[in-house]
Formats: sequence, structure tokens, C-alpha cells
Amino acid sequence: MLAAALSCGRQRGARSAVFDEAADRVTENVLRRDYAGSQTCKPCHEKIYKRWISSPMHRMTRLIGQTTIHAPFDDRVFRFMGDSARMETHHGARYVVLDSKHAGHRIYRVTKVIGGRYREDFVGIEVAGTGKYSGEVQSDERVMPVSWLVFDHAWRYKGYSVMTPERHGLRPGTVWRKTCIFCHNTEPYLDSTLDELYGPHSPGYQGSASIALPPDKRFRFEITDEEGLRDALSGELRFLGAKRYRGSDKPRAWLAASMAKMRRRFGEKQLLEVGIGCEACHGGSEQHADDPLHVKPSFAVRSDFMRVDTPDGNAPDHAQNINRACERCHTVLFSQYPYTWEGGHRYGHAGGSGITSGEARDFLLGGCSAQLSCAICHNPHTRDPRPRMAALAGSAGTRLCTQCHTKLRSPAAITAHTHHPLGSAGSQCIGCHMPKKNMALDYTLTRYHRIGSPTDRNRVERDRPLECSLCHTDKSVKSLVSTMERWWHKRYSRAALHRLYGPDLGDNVIVATLQFGKPHEQAAALVVAARDHLRAALPLMVDQLDNRYPLVRYFARASIQRLTGEPLPLDMSAPGRTLLAQGRAWLRTQDRASAQR
Repeated sequence: MLAAALSCGRQRGARSAVFDEAADRVTENVLRRDYAGSQTCKPCHEKIYKRWISSPMHRMTRLIGQTTIHAPFDDRVFRFMGDSARMETHHGARYVVLDSKHAGHRIYRVTKVIGGRYREDFVGIEVAGTGKYSGEVQSDERVMPVSWLVFDHAWRYKGYSVMTPERHGLRPGTVWRKTCIFCHNTEPYLDSTLDELYGPHSPGYQGSASIALPPDKRFRFEITDEEGLRDALSGELRFLGAKRYRGSDKPRAWLAASMAKMRRRFGEKQLLEVGIGCEACHGGSEQHADDPLHVKPSFAVRSDFMRVDTPDGNAPDHAQNINRACERCHTVLFSQYPYTWEGGHRYGHAGGSGITSGEARDFLLGGCSAQLSCAICHNPHTRDPRPRMAALAGSAGTRLCTQCHTKLRSPAAITAHTHHPLGSAGSQCIGCHMPKKNMALDYTLTRYHRIGSPTDRNRVERDRPLECSLCHTDKSVKSLVSTMERWWHKRYSRAALHRLYGPDLGDNVIVATLQFGKPHEQAAALVVAARDHLRAALPLMVDQLDNRYPLVRYFARASIQRLTGEPLPLDMSAPGRTLLAQGRAWLRTQDRASAQR
């Protein structure tokens, strides 16, 4: 390894002269000049590089001509609310031919694919409809209105990947370079933190964070050298081809002007790499690549003009720096869906997100983010092995937790704390403190990453379903709450519980959640009702086929099929009222067949 490191340094010696002007600032890792590129990492880190190059993280954005995809572009047609999208291939190029009552007839040549583990989204550029198909009409690439579901082998309207209300047709999506580009690719760290440096009421741009964390949970970004910041922003604006800003010298004015220029000018050519590169997480490592023995890469922000501290004003430790790196992207609250866990509201006191991709933000809301890093459980260099993740849900996760919670190391202490038999699901830390209740990408549930207790007052009195019911699906509200009060010596408001579950607390928690819950709560209830074959919930599950949020309808159909073992043949692109009528007719047929048996 030493020889390899020395070799790397020598091989890169010719390039280091370009950066002689920064020789006295050997720790900077936030500016464009501080980045070396992922290919530079390969000679010294070959095994990691080989795993990472095929990882879901790296493959987040791919150029269509340089990758393989799952989606079939074989002339099949996706129909949605009277509109259609035909997926075609001509001379090796893929096209989306859109016919829309709102957007007319348009043809897009696919240029990029986003994702690929659970679904593939596509980016395309409009072309003229001649010669099967040739000339470009406009320069801006747009997100296509269709997604291919890898796990379901089906096309779906792109907007239904998040919690958006029902839509009434297909339209070209947002301009790619103004929306998806920063989180799904690699850009200089400075460019992605302008709004954090600006502070409250920042203008929006590609790098705008959506973390919405309370002050006591949010990292503090501080400008330490205003002139140095202006110089850095001037250099980036020059790279974008923008004129030097000549307005106020105040940092917020410079930052606002830079965000406006980036929104107009930043595109693929301005990226450091398409897709997630090594330095998207590890920071600019140009100087490390030039001198690998003496200059080490760091998750910490290293800059002469800015500093990032923990919420309490201290320098972050290694785990906190990793969490901050993950938080930059895994912080989703962007879908305009208003509700969060803990009875919160997106535009008020937001709790945790109910859908995947907000895990890092949710983790920071919990109590362990100063002690644990995301990388303790997840390896971003590869796809997490299922056996390892399953082990963390059991004794391996408990051993991890008891490294800090030493009083719970003994079997007797665990049994007394959990009130469940040793070795059972209820005696494992992860099952109760990180329950599976969030909407996953494949119509199942994934873990809620805000580490807390199922006995927390906000979770009991403001969220449905009670987290204990995620395992005990046969229990009533009254039964579970009374047991929690007896075991953990707490008292919960019956008035609050009635507001959540209706007039009869003797009702089954899952059934009452399907009847009275918010959409993300109903999605959780759908999955666990199917898992435990809660047949009494089936009529209410069918009712969810007309949920205001179509994504929940997909959860409903998948859960109904899992519960009954029968296919539910529906065109999920139809309006909710149509799906509901067809679902109820199907259920009547199932009931008649069951009665005859």
C-alpha cells in the first residue's frame, strides 16, 4: 500500500503545479480546484472502487449511452388519463413520444437515467419529429413524466413516486439542471451550501436544502472570512461564464446573486462528475491525491472562509461529519405533502418524514446522532447485504446499542426493560426504537430513522398506528395503551386517543388507522394488515384505492394482493373513483367465491 501511495503521488506530480497558488492552504476541500475526480482514487483503493462503481449510490445518475437499463423501449405505450407516452428505440437511441391534451405532441430523446435499484426515471431533450428522430428543439433537458418500476416490471406516472395528489394528464417534467442535479451528481461543496451560508429566508436554487430541522438539531454554517468567500464565489461565477457581481459587498447579497446565476447557468458541463463520485461524500481530495502520505481526505469541511459546527457550537466529530455529509441529500421533505410523524406539519414544527429518502434528517432528529454515524449500519460503497441488515434488526443491533446503553447489556436487564421474552422480536432494540413504518419504494415498509421510543408521548398521542401495533396487529387501542401505561408507568390522554381513533378505543388499532388515519399512516396500516392477514381490514383496504394520494393506492393494491393471494387487475393510472368501484366489484366476487367454497 505504501508503494502504491508513493506511486500515486508521483504519477500526479505534474498536475500539482496547477495548484501551487494554494500550497499554503493544504486543507481546503470545498472549492472546484480542490477536487481530483473518482478515477484518481482507483489505483490506491481498487477494491473499494470496484464495489462502488456498481453501487446504487454511484449509479444515481447515468448517461444513457454509457450504461445498461431495465426499462423496455420497445414501442409499448403507457396511457394515463387520456394521454399517452410511447417508449421507442431508433438506431440505438431511446425516445419518449408524448401525446398530451395539455402539452400536445412532443418527442424527447432520452439522455440520462436516474436511479435503477427500485425504479428508473429518465431525462430527455426535445427533438423535431423528422427522420426518426433528429434535430434538437431546445437545450434544456426535462424529466420525463414516466418511470419504470424495476421491482414491478411496469411503467408508472413519474409524479406518483411521491405523495402528490391525483394528476389529470402527462406533461414534460421539470428542467433537470434546475432540480435533480445537485443531490444526484457531484458538484463543489461550496455550491451546495450557499443557502446554508445565507441563513433564514434564502432564495431557492438547485442546492437548496429541505432539512427543516429545529435549531438545536441543525449544523451551524458560519462565514469566517467575507473577502475569502467573495473571492471563492467570484471564481465559481467565472467558471459559470457569468459576469462578476458588482453589487453590495455584504455576504448575503453575494450569496443571493450566486444562487440566481447558478439557477440560470449551472448544468451538466459544470458538474465535477455525473453521478455520485467519491468526493461527493469525502470532500475535495486533490491535495490528498498529490501527497497521499501526508494529506488525508476528510468528511470535515476544510475552508479558510467558512466553518461548520454542531448545533451546540462545537467542532463536529468524525461521526457527526459523516452524518452531515449524508444529510445533504437524504433529507427529503420536498413533495409538498403536508404531514410528518409526531403529528407534525411540513410548514410548522415538522417531525420525521413518512417516506423513504429522509433518513439522514430523521436520524438527526433522534437522540443518537452525536454517537452513531450512518456508516455504522450502511456501506455507501456497495449495496447493503440483506443478511447484514437482517442481523442488525436482531442481536447484532442490540449489541450495537448496548455499547453506549451499558445498563441494558445483561439478559435480565433487557427482559425487564422490554417486558418481552429474551430473543423475541420485542426484545430487540431496533424493532422498537426504529420501527418499520415508513413508505418504501417497493410498496413495503422501511425503518423510521428517528431513534425514539414507542412510548414517547408525541408518538402515542399524535401518530397512528401505535407503534406496538406494528407487531401486535390484533390488539385494540385500549389494550395496547393500558399495557404501555402499566409497564412503563406513564399516562396518556384518552381525549387525544379518541381524536385519533374515534369514539371506541376498543377498536383494532390497524382497522381504526385505515378508517381515520392520515395517508402515510394508512400506508403503514395497509402493509402490516396484509403481512398478518388481517382479513377484517380488507374492505377498508379496498377503500384506499381512492386515496387522495395515488401512491397510497399502489400500496393498497399491493397489500390487498398479498393478503388475499389473488391478483387485483386494475389500471392504476385510472382515476381513484374508478379504481374504488372496480375494487369493490372485485371484492364482492371474492366474497361470493369464498361463500361457495
